[in-house]
Amino acid sequence: MMSEDFYIVPEEMHNALVRAAYLHRGYDEAEGDAAARFSAYTAWHGIRTHNAIKALHLDHLFGSAVGGCVPGAVIEKRECRFEASEVWNANRKLGQATAYEAIETAISLADRFGIGQVSVDNAFHYLWGGGYVMDAAKRGYIAYTNCTAALAEVVPFKGKFPTLGTNPHSWGFPTTDAIGYPVVIDWATSVVAMGRVQQMAREGTGQLPPDSAVDQEGNPTTDPQAAVALLPFGAHKGYGLSLINELMGALIGGSLPTLRSRPDQGPEDEKRTPSFYFQVIHPDAVSGGAFAKGRDQQANVKAVLDDILGHGNEHCLLPGQIEAAGAARSDRAGGLLFSKAEIEAFIEVAEECEQVPWDLDTLTPYLD
Repeated sequence: MMSEDFYIVPEEMHNALVRAAYLHRGYDEAEGDAAARFSAYTAWHGIRTHNAIKALHLDHLFGSAVGGCVPGAVIEKRECRFEASEVWNANRKLGQATAYEAIETAISLADRFGIGQVSVDNAFHYLWGGGYVMDAAKRGYIAYTNCTAALAEVVPFKGKFPTLGTNPHSWGFPTTDAIGYPVVIDWATSVVAMGRVQQMAREGTGQLPPDSAVDQEGNPTTDPQAAVALLPFGAHKGYGLSLINELMGALIGGSLPTLRSRPDQGPEDEKRTPSFYFQVIHPDAVSGGAFAKGRDQQANVKAVLDDILGHGNEHCLLPGQIEAAGAARSDRAGGLLFSKAEIEAFIEVAEECEQVPWDLDTLTPYLD
């Protein structure tokens, strides 16, 4: 639940500033629109760890400022002998623009073949994977994506040095007819996402969970300001899930995780880019049709969820429920919600790209 004071920012005002910031950094209109659209989508659903502040910060550290992302790059779609698959070289194109095109392509393939997949080499981080699969799930598809994170920031189980990315997995399921929103199972494979650590450090509130991060000396720490690397959730289980992304990335074309987004390290001819994987399944392609008691597919999904949340489990949350509540809160507010610290960060963005800064005194406080 939100425990801070928030202010309402009209979506159009937010998008205009985010678009201007990307154009100022050399991106084209389509890329600026994709970045603004995705940042608004994250904020609308209450995903504060991957909003425009995070996106622009990533671009500054690893993107257009250092050659890790190339404004205006054109995706190369390579030949593939499998009809339901596409293989792309993104040529370091903006991650959000690439991911939007990839999920749309996977949907189109699923409409034709029942299932579609797109693998992307030479990518730049696409931020919140859950946003792409949520959008597909709202449209009636089962969707999945994983990626290798921008940096190796996670220490393997029983290891000492960060050699894995936070490496998220994101699933979206078309359950809106059954429960009112899509189930979205979206998680980094670290105990906490680095975006959460950065948010807590920025806001100056709270401590990290025990055994979730280490400091410069490799010692466990709960101080967001001192955390320099993360630990996998669930010990060996989280480690294994993180390893899946690294292996998928390696099969696609990604290279050494410890050199990813680090142009100052290793030989010049090494690759330093993340990889993406998208998969979309049409629900009709997996339906056996023999649902109990004459139920159809969606009624069957609802029956299964009702059983899971029955038997005294009525107060359990479903994955995606918090995001749905965030969207409902934004809908009530009639705009995007940001804290004072976030507004101040956006003011800095405006100054960077020579736009009129937002005025905190003119923004409406959010009262729920």
